[in-house]
Amino acid sequence: MADTAAGFGRILVAIYATFALAATARAGVQLATRYDEAPVAYLLSALSAVVYVVATFALARNARRLAFAAVLFEFVGVLVIGTLSILDAEAFPDETVWSDFGRGYLFIPLVLPLVGLWWLRRTAAGRP
Repeated sequence: MADTAAGFGRILVAIYATFALAATARAGVQLATRYDEAPVAYLLSALSAVVYVVATFALARNARRLAFAAVLFEFVGVLVIGTLSILDAEAFPDETVWSDFGRGYLFIPLVLPLVGLWWLRRTAAGRP
């Protein structure tokens, strides 16, 4: 079983760490300064920050089950929040990290969990 943080995994961990930092900073500022404007959106940004932190830690520490759970949760979150933010834009008066499938972040939130799941599979036991 290959280490999830080796080789390409180092780049993946760095990207997750960058998103963890960005989402945490964004959510922190939003919750501290404008919570009453869009509490659901800002709490969802905070949730995404937690997911990115957990995924970063799990991938860096080769905690495969935790990494899989975090990355899968991230993917489902992007799909659900992305869909809801398009179908009911009024429910999201301000963007979250996962709004419009991560459009505000160049759709990286949509692609990143797919890459993460691929990497977890690629580094699994019995894989070349």
